[in-house]
Amino acid sequence: MKDFTVNAAIDCDLPPPFWGRHLIAGEWVDSAETFERVSPSHGTVVSVSACGDHATTERAIGAARTAFDTGVWSRASGKERATVLLRVADLIEASVERIAVQETLESGKPISQSRGEVGGAADLWRYAASLARTVHGDSHNTLGEDMLGVVLKEPIGVVSIITPWNFPFWILSQKLPFALAAGCTVVVKPSEMTPSSAVMMGELLLEAGLPSGVCNIVLGHGQPVGSLMSTHKDVDMVTFTGSTAVGKLITQASSDTLKKVALELGGKNPQVICPDADLESAADAVTFGVYFNVGQCCNASSRIIVHEDIAADFVARVVALSRKVKFGDPLDPDTQVGAIVTPEHNAKIDAYVQTAVAAGATLELGGGMLPVEGLGAQFYQPTVISNVSPDMAIARAEVFGPVVVVMTYRTLDEAISLTNDSAYGLSAGIWSENVHTCLEFARRAEAGTVWTNTWMDGYPELAFGGVKQSGQGREIGRYGFEEFLEVKSLVMRIGRSRAPWVESDV
Repeated sequence: MKDFTVNAAIDCDLPPPFWGRHLIAGEWVDSAETFERVSPSHGTVVSVSACGDHATTERAIGAARTAFDTGVWSRASGKERATVLLRVADLIEASVERIAVQETLESGKPISQSRGEVGGAADLWRYAASLARTVHGDSHNTLGEDMLGVVLKEPIGVVSIITPWNFPFWILSQKLPFALAAGCTVVVKPSEMTPSSAVMMGELLLEAGLPSGVCNIVLGHGQPVGSLMSTHKDVDMVTFTGSTAVGKLITQASSDTLKKVALELGGKNPQVICPDADLESAADAVTFGVYFNVGQCCNASSRIIVHEDIAADFVARVVALSRKVKFGDPLDPDTQVGAIVTPEHNAKIDAYVQTAVAAGATLELGGGMLPVEGLGAQFYQPTVISNVSPDMAIARAEVFGPVVVVMTYRTLDEAISLTNDSAYGLSAGIWSENVHTCLEFARRAEAGTVWTNTWMDGYPELAFGGVKQSGQGREIGRYGFEEFLEVKSLVMRIGRSRAPWVESDV
């Protein structure tokens, strides 16, 4: 392991396992059955959660339906909604350490990244609060002297929110405050691998004064909890973040009731490196983009498309930086890359790597498990693979780990063709000092987000989402907020000039 920078286990006392319960109609609810989460980094049970069933999910959906229909939240003023959301933001900032530690223990991500994720989520809540007070429709006073048209924007209704394990608190905060700002009521199902931060969010919502039944949380598995949340007639919308395969199943399951579905799914995101790029900055961004959150990120920069004249130099830079990235104990504040979420996923990552090497790709660095002293082997080496052809599985599938593949190009047209040669279209990036090159790439790249001379910068004001099999709909920003709104046209006659359709004898 001398080729890598590895942080051994630090000496610390782990907190007792977190006990998670469902939140239904403002009350904490137990289940007869429970499930445990074993920390991928420390190998001990770190949470015990109530396991929801069909009846529990029915209760939660019923509570959300009742809360919406009574208008306790859906007909509240923008000011009232915003006031609660702002309180939640303050409470999040006061609870960062508690939530972040639990998220690190359940997910394996570095504590520094958990702190950033949880603390940064407060800004999403504050931005959503601003939207709650500024949402508006349109009026049309050119329809005739006695006619007035008004376009209203109203909450869509009951929303099922299903979130993944890789950014459990952040992704919940990309959905929940915007749904609440719109006036919707919700049922939340977090991943069974990282359930606790959603429960902690529920605690903050109650403390902030959110009315009972507006946000309900059901812990458990896709069957039956997620399935019922996707098919129930009283649910008006499903918003899901996760794999493309599961997103397709949710779309199929929801079709019988024609409910709205918003999906944020996978990505195989390219960064194009031009000959005139600032190679030092580009190499650092690539290294960050592939190892951040252990590479378990839908926005990971897992495909590098570099001009053939600079390919050898650029790969050498990425390899050198990769050796310096600090892998190891996620509770160590200096650690930059933690544990893979499950042993099965670790093996899946390795299978992609070994298959690529067997097919002729060149292993520049890594390519195997990375034992960490005191913590075991649920870690994967920083891995760089060159001489990858576009038809290889590792160049097309979402590996979801600390693995970057390198392909080369000769012309910008070829780089753009490689960029778009994917079933996914979540994000893409380009590095060039020529603004014309950047703009041409940005306009032609088939992706929901394009970065130029940077990677993975995001803001609450800017919508996020993908095209093709990376999903449908948008999250955050005003466009993400409007996903939770229905448009209603109101047509009013304000005069008496309409000629009768039927002549009356009276």
